[in-house]
Amino acid sequence: MALSGMTGFARREGALGLWTWAVEARSVNGRNLEARFRGPPGFEALDRVVREGAQARFQRGQINVGLSARQAESGAAVRLNTDQLERLIAASRPYVAAGDAAKPSFDGLLALRGVMEVADDAADPEARAALEAAMSASILAALDALKLARGEEGTALAPVLMGQVDRIETLVATAETQATAQGPALKERFSKRMAELMGETAGMEERIVQEAAMLAGKADVREELDRLTAHVASARTLATGEGAAGRRLDFLSQEFMREANTLCSKSAAADLTTTGLELKAVIEQFREQVQNVE
Repeated sequence: MALSGMTGFARREGALGLWTWAVEARSVNGRNLEARFRGPPGFEALDRVVREGAQARFQRGQINVGLSARQAESGAAVRLNTDQLERLIAASRPYVAAGDAAKPSFDGLLALRGVMEVADDAADPEARAALEAAMSASILAALDALKLARGEEGTALAPVLMGQVDRIETLVATAETQATAQGPALKERFSKRMAELMGETAGMEERIVQEAAMLAGKADVREELDRLTAHVASARTLATGEGAAGRRLDFLSQEFMREANTLCSKSAAADLTTTGLELKAVIEQFREQVQNVE
């Protein structure tokens, strides 16, 4: 299964009877899945269609679905919901009296959801149900198209991520070569230091070897390099496996960085430190790109 991104856009349009509408679905990055619906007054029931449709198609990301609808003027009557209007006016009075809010305008109240209702829909529930079913189909079609758009983003991200994983693998191999030189380098450094302190190292060869071996043990990076190699294999498996890989790749990037930090802290050679720092830079680039993966 190919990687999927978390950003995309899709639009679908529809019509039924006197009604025409357009659905726009947008998606941006998000740690969890969050679906939001924005539509005209009277179509609140479609919020459930959006939420369930998003849950069936996505695992992460912020999904925003907007519905704009228009009814032709012929025969379309509207009704003022006076009960709702009175409730809103009553609710505002304490705030207006306390000076916390301005007195609401009539135009502003009319624009609130539930104040104006389409009278003919209420009179014909079957027509209303058919309209909502048609709009639901457009919403689901837009979500399907959004999923394709996110898949295209994932297809574009895959070679970038794999290129960074390849670079990490190359740097790990370089670090392995450089790490083999740490033992002799530590022995030479320790020997020089002993000579500076004592003036003569004759007869102390065994002690120097022992101390150098102890330092080399502290500077041994074999385990870190082995884990980095294993993480490289895991990253490739996740990128081509089933299901959403974003969370696991994000966790893996943290494990990559932990090993790279330890590698740098144990390094006793300038070239190995340089490689470790470059490795950290590539891992950070990898982590940033992973934030775009579902």
